[in-house]
Amino acid sequence: MKNLHACLNTALFAASFVLAPFVTSPAQSASFDCAKATTSDELAICANPTLSSLDSQMAGLWYGYKAMPLLMGASGNRHDEAEAFLKSRGDCGSNSGCLAKLYHARIVTLEKNIDDAIKNYCTN
Repeated sequence: MKNLHACLNTALFAASFVLAPFVTSPAQSASFDCAKATTSDELAICANPTLSSLDSQMAGLWYGYKAMPLLMGASGNRHDEAEAFLKSRGDCGSNSGCLAKLYHARIVTLEKNIDDAIKNYCTN
């Protein structure tokens, strides 16, 4: 079992990204520069406050997940999952229903992945 202090620090770090969207101001913005948005999915996210907020929430979770120590080979999977998300997002185009569904699913996946990474780190 890893040092309990290290596990708690990791858990608190990850939790801060999970909780951050709930304590920030309601005026959320996309995780990317909307002034440079060119694709239909990016433009739809920038034009829709709900999608923009989901993008910011997902980006915060991604940042936390990216910092989590993973078992060998999992980092490649993490990168592949991120690439697949971006491709699916592009496939949605400007369809806000498609984008919202995709973001909700990705957020759930990232929350689970962070939880699993913390459990694996603390028990191995």
